[in-house]
Amino acid sequence: MIYHGVEGSVTEETVKDAVLEAFSAVDDSMNHYLSSSTLSELNRLPAEEAIEVDWDLVLVFKTALDIYYATDGAYDPSVSPLINLWGFGPEGVTKRPTDTEIAAVEPFVGLDKFAWDLSTRWFVKRDNKVTLDFSSIAKGYAVDIAADSLDDLGLNHFMLEVGGEIQVRGTSPRGDAWRLAVERPAPGSRGQIFTAIEVKNVGVATSGDYRNFFEDGGRRFSHLIDPRTGYPIEHDLVSATVVHPSTMIADAWATALMIVGTKEALRLADVHELAVFLISREDGQLVSSYSDAMTQWLTESKVGEKAE
Repeated sequence: MIYHGVEGSVTEETVKDAVLEAFSAVDDSMNHYLSSSTLSELNRLPAEEAIEVDWDLVLVFKTALDIYYATDGAYDPSVSPLINLWGFGPEGVTKRPTDTEIAAVEPFVGLDKFAWDLSTRWFVKRDNKVTLDFSSIAKGYAVDIAADSLDDLGLNHFMLEVGGEIQVRGTSPRGDAWRLAVERPAPGSRGQIFTAIEVKNVGVATSGDYRNFFEDGGRRFSHLIDPRTGYPIEHDLVSATVVHPSTMIADAWATALMIVGTKEALRLADVHELAVFLISREDGQLVSSYSDAMTQWLTESKVGEKAE
C-alpha cells in the first residue's frame, strides 16, 4: 500500500489496523478456505435447510448474480464443484478428470440449484452437493471496504493493492494520476510490462490464464473453468483488465470476460459501458484491444493502437 498527504494523528499502525479489520470481516463472511466462514457454513448445509447470511455476502452475491445474468451464465459463482474436480480448489490436487467425471458433476453447477430471499438474507440449497465460491469477487470487495475505511480515517491519496486487485484514491505522490502497469501475460514473464494505464479514484482488476494452470499430455489446462461446458477455457484471450469505480465489480468482470473470449468480451464491454483492456494471442503474437470507455485511462502511447 502507498499513501501520502496524511494529516492529524493517523499513524501507520492505524492504517494497517483499518485494512486488516476490513479483510477480516470479508474472511469471516465468504472465505471458502476458512471452515468457520458463513459461506463455508452455507456450503456444508444440507439441502432444503435455510440459513441466514450476513449483509456482506448478500451484496457480493447480488453483484455476482447481475453478472451471471449479463453473461448468460458464463460467470457463475456456483462453478466450484467443477473447479474442485479439475484440482484448482482448496484441496489443490490438480488433475485431468475424465469426461464421465465431468458429466457427473455438471448437474451440481448453476444458480438454479439455490433459492434465496435477499431482503431477509435467507439462502437454501436444492441439493447437498451444490456450493458457492466467491474467489473471483470477494477480494475486490475487501479492497473496496478497506479503501472506504481509509477514507474514514482521512486518507485522501492512496493506492491499495491485494493480490492484483487495486483501488486508488486521489493522486499519486507525484501529484498526478496513479500509473499502473499491465503485466505481459506469459509464463515466466512476472514483472514484465505490456502497457500502462493512468487512473484516479477507481478500482482495477486483471484476470488471466497464464499463471495458474497445469499440463497433461502436452496440453495446457487453465484454472478458468467455463461453467457452460465444464472444461477450462480454450480461446485467444489471455488477459483482461477492467477499470471501474468498484474494485469488486472490476474483479468479477475481469474473470467473466476471460471466460467468454475476446469478441464477446468487447461486445459485453460495449453493452455495459465497461472500461476494458484485453490482450489476446494471434499467430503466436500478443495483441491488444480495448473498449471505448477504456480510452480515458490509457497512456498516450496506446491511444490510436486499438485493434478491431
